[in-house]
Amino acid sequence: MNELSPIEAQKAKLRETAHARRAALDYSDRAEAAKAAARHFTTGIDIGEDTVIAAYWPIRDEIDCKPLLAQLMDSFRHVCLPAVLGDGQPLQFRLWEQGESLYEAGFGTLAPPQSAPIVEPDVIVVPLLGFDKNGTRLGYGKGYYDRTLETMSKTPVLVGYAFAVQEIEEIPHEVHDVPLDYLVTEAGVRRFRH
Repeated sequence: MNELSPIEAQKAKLRETAHARRAALDYSDRAEAAKAAARHFTTGIDIGEDTVIAAYWPIRDEIDCKPLLAQLMDSFRHVCLPAVLGDGQPLQFRLWEQGESLYEAGFGTLAPPQSAPIVEPDVIVVPLLGFDKNGTRLGYGKGYYDRTLETMSKTPVLVGYAFAVQEIEEIPHEVHDVPLDYLVTEAGVRRFRH
């Protein structure tokens, strides 16, 4: 078994803390928070008519981005969802066309079928366990988004999507960590300058 580096060990501890904080949120407040975050995204993130937006199907106790997905689909935006192809591989973004059913896409998420067009998004809404004041994202530690961003031919706008309580004082930043451009919570939109 490989020993964790000091930074990896610190991140693992932060993941435990961040997950416990998120899990402790009262379930009665979660639905309202999800609706508020969707409103903030719609009014606070500038999206052109032809912009391709990648979101995600929420798992476990993540903030529910289905209200955001509904708003985007109802306004006929170009929406795609990620599919997990396997360990060590980048995500595949599949276009979600109006009326298209969603299917199991790895880790309990849903995505359009394998036959859906594969696209490179202009904006990626990313799930996370924690974030800090500098726009550093604490993910689940599997590296899917990091690997995916490395393979893309363009640099998308990264929007963290979370509950406000998921903020952490400081997250160690490694070379491969791509900072967020924006963060959307039920409290509003925050823009980071890099």
